[in-house]
Amino acid sequence: MNVLNYERDAVAVHNGELTYSDITNNILHEIDKKRALNAFLHVHADALHMAEQADAKTHETSLLHGMTIAIKDNISVKGMPMTCASKMLEHFQPMYDATVIERLKAHGSVILGKANMDEFAMGSSGETSYFGPTDHPLFSGYVPGGSSSGSAVAVAARLCHASLGSDTGGSVRQPAAFCGIFGFKPSYGRISRYGLTAFASSLDQIGIFSGDILTMSRVFDAISGHDHHDSTSAHIPATNAYSILKNHHLELSELTLAILPDEELSGLDSEVKRIYDQTIHSLKTAGVRFIHASIPGSKAWIPTYYILATAEASSNLARFDGVRYGWRDNTLTGDMTSATRSSGFGKEVQRRIMLGTYVLSSGYYEAYYLKAQKARRAISDGYTSIFSKADAMLLPTTAGLPFKRGEKKDPLEMYLSDYFTVSSNIAGIPSISFPAGYSAQGLPIGMQLQTSLMDDERLLSITQAISQYIST
Repeated sequence: MNVLNYERDAVAVHNGELTYSDITNNILHEIDKKRALNAFLHVHADALHMAEQADAKTHETSLLHGMTIAIKDNISVKGMPMTCASKMLEHFQPMYDATVIERLKAHGSVILGKANMDEFAMGSSGETSYFGPTDHPLFSGYVPGGSSSGSAVAVAARLCHASLGSDTGGSVRQPAAFCGIFGFKPSYGRISRYGLTAFASSLDQIGIFSGDILTMSRVFDAISGHDHHDSTSAHIPATNAYSILKNHHLELSELTLAILPDEELSGLDSEVKRIYDQTIHSLKTAGVRFIHASIPGSKAWIPTYYILATAEASSNLARFDGVRYGWRDNTLTGDMTSATRSSGFGKEVQRRIMLGTYVLSSGYYEAYYLKAQKARRAISDGYTSIFSKADAMLLPTTAGLPFKRGEKKDPLEMYLSDYFTVSSNIAGIPSISFPAGYSAQGLPIGMQLQTSLMDDERLLSITQAISQYIST
């Protein structure tokens, strides 16, 4: 896919062929021209000024100098609205920058604006936003995936160099696959969640979209590292992925990849299966060794994820009651809190709150939530065993292709679209989707790589080597 390339643009600026103001101004015009995509909910009034500041400091070097970045609208940026694509927060203005935003600014990036999303990050298609669905960048009327729909479309439609999203069960990787770009979910705790509106706190992770791995590694190095504001932040320094990728070439013949047994791929769309088999065949030709490995409890991945995620969502969203946070229903017909939550939340958010309240209720906690926690441990231990034998695991990102908006009306069918992504969130391990090919119709298809906890830099190196090989 023809996307913006920061490395190329930075060289053009260095050679005097462009300025960062030129790049940003052109992008702002494109955002205006492509409003029908509904990728942006808000455009930063100071974006061009930030680019001018980057031009004034061209003698300085920083990881993200002049890089244009879009931000999912559940991440706090001071001076801009943060709606979480919900009526509940339609007029909310945060008073502080999230840690990732502070770090983006410190490294010289240009914050373009806030990207559309599924309401409170609950969805897999970009259709549940209170402000309207996000359209697919290549096939109008098709979904771009979710919940980080706007962040993915912004990169794929050449409206930014990179973007931030959040991934609770695949919300970065799935839209990346649907839009034909890279989508990275780091290890849990590798990027601070301070300033990210919580959906499911033990699963949420801020992730990165880009059109190439070098751009992604720059952003990752800039925003990773310990943060004392976040108690779940890992006590390890920021990554050094960009330098590793620039200076070290990984040989594919040295790799061992784990793949799932064929019976666990029976639900794949034929076009996804074709690209999956094609990827494996190509990598075998390059000397990659493959082993078959099963992640325990594959039939329980979806139930385990949705029990944990909805239980935590029920707790996290309890604060939005019309008194302490968010919009208030002042019609005074009945109970104010019930009226506020009924009209302030969309149907998908209400559904997940109700489900989470149920699994945490008296008499059901042990039957559901406690069992899900035990399944989580088994899945995590299973990954540890796999990565003692293999460098990474290769599997499809999604079982199916991008579909037409409104096509999937059954919530359970939509939930099953997360089948191949939720297990890495449950275990907390890093995972990335990379563009692997196209269907006969031209719809993008992504493949996914996963590796062991805190081995993020190695994962990016493996992804760069594989994606460069299969694209040649």
